[in-house]
Amino acid sequence: MLNGKIKPNVSIDFAGIKLKNPVLTASGTFGYGEEYAEFVDLNKLGGVIVKGISLKPIKGNPPPRIWETPSGMLNAIGLENPGLDVFINEKLPYLRQFDTAVIVNIFGYSLEEYARVAELLDSVPGVAGLEVNISCPNVKAGGMVFGTDLGASFELLSAVRKATDMPLIAKLSPNVTNIVDFAKAAQDAGCDGLSLINTLLGMAIDVRCMKPRLANCMGGLSGPAIRPVAVRIVWQVAKSVQLPIIGMGGIMTGEDALEFILAGASAVAVGTANFVNPHATLDVLAGIESILDEQGIRDIKDIIGAVAK
Repeated sequence: MLNGKIKPNVSIDFAGIKLKNPVLTASGTFGYGEEYAEFVDLNKLGGVIVKGISLKPIKGNPPPRIWETPSGMLNAIGLENPGLDVFINEKLPYLRQFDTAVIVNIFGYSLEEYARVAELLDSVPGVAGLEVNISCPNVKAGGMVFGTDLGASFELLSAVRKATDMPLIAKLSPNVTNIVDFAKAAQDAGCDGLSLINTLLGMAIDVRCMKPRLANCMGGLSGPAIRPVAVRIVWQVAKSVQLPIIGMGGIMTGEDALEFILAGASAVAVGTANFVNPHATLDVLAGIESILDEQGIRDIKDIIGAVAK
């Protein structure tokens, strides 16, 4: 019940993944779930998108790796993770006890690595789907980033599609000239959904020390500062492809989340907000339900893409 009334229906079927509500956690901002379980009842989330997983462990970049910016943050963590075996044997068992969809963010530094991770996760119990982070350099192609080359994106996603029967969600980079082309490539490659958007490339400089704030020099910009860009991209893509979209980029409140849904997203992922408010995901969900109730909307599906039509 909400204010003495029946709650609006917020359940979503996203690319074959049953979500009790449209609020997920953005990869890299919520660990592997257990890190936030003291603050958030994981059973109340629509889904958990875990921190990126690669075939082998990765140490990540040297510090400093995070810098706060006006209305956001820069990060250059370097995709640090314990590797696939540790995830399957030590991280995933904890998540299996919850009635919440688990989506595994995967990446690699070659087409073969991506495909192998997907293949090994294909039959693992407790994994509802895969989110493919294509914003990685292809070490076999001189460091070219998969996600900024249209042909490489299509080839990579096609290879991952062949390696798994699970729902496949492509997480696209906004650091391209026309992201709609990449969304169409993902659709043509057989993906079942899209995550929009990954971080924008940024940089900060210490003017007194006269050096970059991050050891890696550049990093990914996230937080409220990028939300208008992310909403615009979701709106553009939703009008151009038939794939469902997880919208993300600076969501702090239920109102922020509904912007993405009206623009065409079927679900949303909360990221940077988790660092400043551990309860952010549930606050966003409560905000969504409150606004739907206030507006007399009984089912969230009725307004998905209302502004994109």
